[in-house]
Formats: sequence, structure tokens, C-alpha cells
Amino acid sequence: MKSMNIKDTYPIQYLELNKRDMKFSTIDEIVAYMEQKIESHPVAVHIATFDHYTHTKSLPEHDINEDIIDAQIVVLCFGKELPIPQMAAVRPRGIAIVEEKDKFTISFMDAPNPQAHEAMIEWTLGAKK
Repeated sequence: MKSMNIKDTYPIQYLELNKRDMKFSTIDEIVAYMEQKIESHPVAVHIATFDHYTHTKSLPEHDINEDIIDAQIVVLCFGKELPIPQMAAVRPRGIAIVEEKDKFTISFMDAPNPQAHEAMIEWTLGAKK
């Protein structure tokens, strides 16, 4: 796993893997794997899976890196507490899966809850062979 800040503001974790180093051969298999991990978690709930690629491509004006073949976002929530109203602003979470010709990138924004953060790291690393 690697860390980076996008636009100097958004801290993310990501894993780039050649397709030959993955347990899965398609983006749909990775999405199904993530959905299964969420459903089997005692707190997490799967909200939706968003087809980011198709949505963006359908816009009259769009900009998609030519190397990107597909992009799906698995939307979930770990929210078992709501101590202040503003906490709702950092929910739900999203795990992005992006396919390029020879690799997949799985990424997510850092979670404020350490257990949620660790679970998403574990799930992401679980996609490796």
C-alpha cells in the first residue's frame, strides 16, 4: 500500500497491481470481492456500487485518462457512532477500483476510524495473489 495526498488535501491509500499479480482477472470480480467483504463485516454496510467510468464518459464534456478502461466505486459505511453532527460529513466511504490495460488500482480516502481504515487496507491487500 502507498499513501498520497490528492490536490494537497485528500489523503488516500492505494495499491497498484499488475493483473498477473491479482487473485482476480476482471473488475467485476474485484467489486464482488469487496461487496462480500463488506457484507461479512459486523458493522459495515454496502450502500451501492457506482459506475464512475460510464457516468463520466456520458457527460458531454469529460476528461478520462486514455489508459483507463473502467472505474467502479464500492460505496459503504462503517458508521457505528455519530458523536457530533459534523461526523456525518466524513461518511460514507468509497473504495475505488480502476482498470487499465495491464493493471488495477484500488484506492480509498483515509478513514477517521482506525478499525475501518485497517479493514479497508486488509481487504485491498487481500486482492493480491
